[in-house]
Formats: sequence, structure tokens, C-alpha cells
Amino acid sequence: MSDQPSEGGGESTFTVIVAAVANLGIAVAKAVAGVVSGSSAMLSEAAHSVADTVTELMLLVSLKSSDRPADEDHPLGYGGARYVWALLASVATFVGGGVFAVYDGIHTLTHRADPGDPLVSYIVLAIAFLLEGYSLRTGLKQARGAADRFGVHVKHYLRHTPDTAVKAVVMEDSAALAGLVLAAAGLLGGQLTGSGVWDGVASLCIGVLLVYVAWVLGHANSELLIGRPLPKEMRVAIRAELLADPYVVDVLELTTLLQGPKEALVAAKVDFRDMSTAGDIERACDRMARRIQERFPAISRVYLDPTPGPGPAQDSGVSPAESSR
Repeated sequence: MSDQPSEGGGESTFTVIVAAVANLGIAVAKAVAGVVSGSSAMLSEAAHSVADTVTELMLLVSLKSSDRPADEDHPLGYGGARYVWALLASVATFVGGGVFAVYDGIHTLTHRADPGDPLVSYIVLAIAFLLEGYSLRTGLKQARGAADRFGVHVKHYLRHTPDTAVKAVVMEDSAALAGLVLAAAGLLGGQLTGSGVWDGVASLCIGVLLVYVAWVLGHANSELLIGRPLPKEMRVAIRAELLADPYVVDVLELTTLLQGPKEALVAAKVDFRDMSTAGDIERACDRMARRIQERFPAISRVYLDPTPGPGPAQDSGVSPAESSR
């Protein structure tokens, strides 16, 4: 398994809510500390937390939007809505966090402001580290649980999972902890040397880190919006299930599509034996669809198209009923 649709929409919602609440409180505290200490890195971290809060709110909207059932206007459901909002969230991280931090770092380096009292900033950074650590722990706990269910390493799961809400929380919280360390290093460097250069460099590093996170999340969501198939091992297993039916000669074309973290679509052109009746084909299609969905519960839709093969009929002269004995 690599990107098999996951389960646990309620878990994802809880994980995102924990991250949003933590980031909102941290953003206010960082902003106050940045103003009091005059630290560019702290103001960049405040922008980072504001961007993360906006991101979590967008992810919550995405979770609610994608949970709506299919209707006449959207027969394939609303799973793609999750990736639209998640893509917008990555843009918010890029603009609200990364761009501001880079600008603030350059401004600090060019204007060379003297660093203020860093005590308040140190206290805020320590508290923020604990809150961000708890939020990251919640996201990793969900990711590890899902990875264990699929029998893969958590890093592999996070790299390939279509549940971009959990992926975003884990990546943003990891970046937040790294940003806190960078901000603390900038404060300490300025305190020891009396130079604001350290603070500006720390702000630039935070900005580059946020731009990287935004790019990774944006790329992952754009891939899912364009259309990502089920992993190769699943496609091989689905093809084997179809070929196992005694009425099937060949699978001419197999198309799979991830529509959301909990649903996928399978469509196939299937060459049936020429001796099969219309009733035989109907029953075989129903039987194969049920087998595939029983083996892979996340596959919500199976469309099978009876299609003649390119060559002459390949019947063996033995009826399917006899060949299955």
C-alpha cells in the first residue's frame, strides 16, 4: 500500500482542530513578544502561526465540504473539494508566512535595528514549543495508526497518503518546531553579539522553510486534483480479480482514480467470452464489482464496460461453468 484511501475522517477533523487552537493562541503570544522585544524572527514566527491558523481553518472547510454525499449535480461526490481548499491553504502558508518572513528578514538586515530584551520572547518560544509539540504528537499518532493499518512506515504513509489534512498538520507543525528553534537561535545570537544580523538571518531561514513546506503541500494537492491513480500493487490485484472470473478473456484497459481519502473509482474495459449471454455478462460484472469492493472497501465505484478484444475469439470450447469445476 502507498496511497490507498484512508479511513477516519473524524480523526482528521480532531487533529486539525487541535492544531488550529494551538496555532491561534501561539500567534497572539508571538506577536506580543515580537513587539515587546523588537525581534524580527519573533514577528516572522507570529506570521508563521497566523498562516498556520488560516491553513487549519481552510482544512476544516475542506473536510466538511468533501463529506457531502453525491447528488445529481455532482454524481461522483465532493471528494475533490478537499484538495481545492488544501491547495488554497498551501498558498496561504506561502504568502502569509513565507513571503512575510523573507521580507521581514531582509528589512532587518538592511536597517540593522538593535535587539531588545529577549526574555519575553524566550518564555513565549518555550510555551509555543510545548503546544506545537502536542499538536504534532496528535497528528503523528493518527498517521502512525493509519500506517500500521496499511503495514507501511509512517514516513512512507505521509509521503503518499491522499489524506492531505493530516499531512499538512504534520508538516506544518514540524516546520513550526524548526522555526521556533531558529527564532531562539536568532535571539541568542543577537543577545550575545549585540547585532541584529542574527535575528534577520533567522527570519530569512524561517521564510525559506515555510516556502518549502508550501511548495511540498501545493505539489501534493495539485497532483490529486489533476488525478492520481491507485498504487501499482492495487491495480495489479484489481486486474487479477477481473481475470479470475471464468467469463473474462482479458482486461483491455484499467483506469483507477483517487477521488478522496476514503473513496476511489475503478473503470475497466473487459473482453468477455463470445459464448457469454447478456445475462452471463451482467451477473459477472456484478460479481466482479462486489469482489473488488469487498477486498478494497475504499473503492466506492466500479464501472465495467464489456468490450470486444482486438483479435479473434479465444474461447477454449469449454463453458465457464465446466472450467470452474
